[in-house]
Amino acid sequence: MPARARQPRRPNPASDRQPLLWLALGLALILQIGLHQRLPAPRALARDLGPAPPADTMRLLALGDAAALASALMLGIQDFDTQPGASIPWRELDYGNLTAWLRLVLQLQPSSQYALLCASRLYAEVPDPVRTRQMLDLVADSFAADPDHRWPWLAHAVVLARHRLHQPQLALQYAHLLRTSIRDPNIPHWVGQMEALALADLNEAAAARVLLGGLLASDSIQDAHERHFLIERLQALQPAASGQVGLESVPASVVISTGATKNRHQ
Repeated sequence: MPARARQPRRPNPASDRQPLLWLALGLALILQIGLHQRLPAPRALARDLGPAPPADTMRLLALGDAAALASALMLGIQDFDTQPGASIPWRELDYGNLTAWLRLVLQLQPSSQYALLCASRLYAEVPDPVRTRQMLDLVADSFAADPDHRWPWLAHAVVLARHRLHQPQLALQYAHLLRTSIRDPNIPHWVGQMEALALADLNEAAAARVLLGGLLASDSIQDAHERHFLIERLQALQPAASGQVGLESVPASVVISTGATKNRHQ
């Protein structure tokens, strides 16, 4: 049989264009890399902490479980400084809105201490005196609603006012609130002593002697170490010219005032 004649090869348009496709892809990749290097680094835009809604509106939305809503709000507030792709320093938050949100949480759940803990131990410790004062005032304003449970945050406010804000008068104001408002006999005695120490910082030695003398003359200080500390403080506050130390130098007015100070944990 005669050999079959070989068919001529038909041209393949796709294979003919393949080198051009690879070249185009390579150029596109090079162009993309070049554009990426010239573009500025991506920045995440942080959302602002908006104004807090009215407490009555939030109570309606809570459907009878205001405490659960308050807890959820507090977690959202605390996590607000960390958003997807952005980290917001606390000092850049709108502290007016932050204060309103913390007040809202306290209104929805008065028994919770978490909002005041964050206010005094987190947001008040930013390197900004104005924002620190906003948080300390929030703590002081909220203290009156429940002094026997909210005293730790106001006690911390006394320390911050004295040592961070360097405002001894403000520290004295907060310490006076502590001494005159707490009624629970189980509150540590040093809480009531803060006013005397704040007075000493202001060189109000006579007033500090009255408070310390009243504490020592009452039955409220039973711990030997506490009594020793107070006696040392009282001795240090005695007038240099008197030459007297110890409880003998306590003015008579202190002994008279012990009836008012007894069982009040001054």
